Amino acid sequence: MSATDSNRGGVDAMATWRRIYAMILRHLYILRGSWPRLLDLAYWPTVQMIMWGFMSQFLSGQMSYIAQAFGVLLSAVLLWDVLFRGQLAVSISFFEEMWSRNLGHLFVTPLRPGEFAASLLSISLLRTLLGIVPASLLAVLFFGFSVYTLGLSLAAFFFSLLMFGWAIGLGVTGLVLRHGLGAENIAWGLVFALLPISAVYYPVSVLPTWLQYVAYAMPPAYSFEGMRSILLHGVVRYDLMAAGFALNIVWLALGVAMFFHYFRMARRRGSLLQQGE
Repeated sequence: MSATDSNRGGVDAMATWRRIYAMILRHLYILRGSWPRLLDLAYWPTVQMIMWGFMSQFLSGQMSYIAQAFGVLLSAVLLWDVLFRGQLAVSISFFEEMWSRNLGHLFVTPLRPGEFAASLLSISLLRTLLGIVPASLLAVLFFGFSVYTLGLSLAAFFFSLLMFGWAIGLGVTGLVLRHGLGAENIAWGLVFALLPISAVYYPVSVLPTWLQYVAYAMPPAYSFEGMRSILLHGVVRYDLMAAGFALNIVWLALGVAMFFHYFRMARRRGSLLQQGE
């Protein structure tokens, strides 16, 4: 190899590393300018650690619970999916309009924001039913367990969790209207940040005292505590149902208020036609 070829190879290698560095720098700038992306990197491991830590702490002294855990945990998984899918269906239906750059076009029609929000909630209900009903029937086929043994209480738990999912979904759509699609990751992960304190797989009493107040400020804890009361003790806790629905009214009102507030802000700024990162 001649000296000229060697020098050219060194120049090419340097140019390659510069291009790689430029692309790395580009993505670092994106991360630096988007707090939702930075948050997304950190909280997934944190949520998993907290949730399974509390779960392990609870199971370590509950041998009697373990004997009945199959049905309780399977019911918890199915009910948690109601909350998750209810929230995500609202967000995804909204994002589909943004991804297709159709949001501004919709609102040059006589469509009102309230009608748009009502359509998001309606499609959320449909998507949640289409996801949950087949899964619950397959649980009977594969495991011989039916979540429908909860009786009419199941409907109460379903709508309580769905309402809270709607509240989160509307709040998230409001944040995306405010911050653009850079805040999209919030829709995929926010609900999981609530998982450790929602008493899905273990009772609220497992949590530290200060965190129990946080758990009882949100409706899901009441649904899951009520579910366990039926499956483990055969007792229907109407007080928990009533408290959960009362809190849902508050949270849903907050979600609706956020959506309309940020929608009006986006309309004033003229950003409905320019939604992006």
